[in-house]
Amino acid sequence: MTHTGPGTRWGWRRATAADAVALRDLERAASRAGLAHVFGDLPYPDDDVLARWVLLLDDPSVLVEVVEDDRGLVALAAHDGATLRHLAVRPDHWRTGLGRAGFARAEAAGARRLWVLEANTGARALYESLGWAPSGVTQECPWPPYPTEVEYAAPDAP
Repeated sequence: MTHTGPGTRWGWRRATAADAVALRDLERAASRAGLAHVFGDLPYPDDDVLARWVLLLDDPSVLVEVVEDDRGLVALAAHDGATLRHLAVRPDHWRTGLGRAGFARAEAAGARRLWVLEANTGARALYESLGWAPSGVTQECPWPPYPTEVEYAAPDAP
């Protein structure tokens, strides 16, 4: 089923348990292309990330939405009505508006906070261009080498 709302021109649909591996693979591709300066040649935590996707897809409070083409998943946006949990676009679709569209879908559903790697300057520039700003709260990323994550908040966040 295609959802209406922000970013519908790409045919967003709700992800299912059958998408777990593809979600992991999309996240891996985006991370390797955009975050190599953070994670270097460390092995990707495939099993842990897959397990996280299985849990998220099983959580009724989390909506995971995806866009796909004939090569597989192109974009994902996962949110829970308060927080944008994950946003990723396959590198061959960067700068097409899919990241903004996924962000808009999460924001329209009530997301007012998110976590982003401090060194993810591309994502941070996107969020800041949309009016979001660091809240001043940081935490350690759960994946080696444990880089710093920064919390961002919408202008109207409590």
